[in-house]
Amino acid sequence: MQRWYILSAIGRDRPGLVANLARLVLESDANIEDSRMTILGTDFAVILLCSSADVSAGDRLAVGAKQLERDHGLTILLRHLEAGPRPAVPAPGTRLYRVEAAGEDRAGIVAGLCGVLADHGVNIVDLSTRSRPGPGGSPHYEMTVAAELPESLEPRVLREALEAEGDRLVIDVALMPNAS
Repeated sequence: MQRWYILSAIGRDRPGLVANLARLVLESDANIEDSRMTILGTDFAVILLCSSADVSAGDRLAVGAKQLERDHGLTILLRHLEAGPRPAVPAPGTRLYRVEAAGEDRAGIVAGLCGVLADHGVNIVDLSTRSRPGPGGSPHYEMTVAAELPESLEPRVLREALEAEGDRLVIDVALMPNAS
């Protein structure tokens, strides 16, 4: 029987963190099935979906994670997924869409747009944001969301709600079918 685990780690960015985590998974007789990794501020953040048929893999992952925390100053969370991974994206009964937003950086963009998505029963499957210098040096904010729209939701209705929130936030927002 396959067992599934989520391992997330955060720590000061440095060479070798990914190698250390991948070695931990391998030495625990587990496999990395999916991952997301990035530098945020001065820290490196990683989320790994791991699987193993070995009943003791979870215990070995937990012990190894504690060792990495002590030796490398990481903060690690290990979670067993009782039911295994969810269905592939898009989930049954949904369609995959992309939301893109851009404009002058200000507080409340993520909260506002994600609130609209939640109010319409839309599930976010991936979200990324970044702020960088824009024209004249003012911060320019970009947000991209991959989202599962329920088949019962008319995209036009969601688009209008997102555009209204974009007008309130003074940013450009677009909703389109996801090409991937």
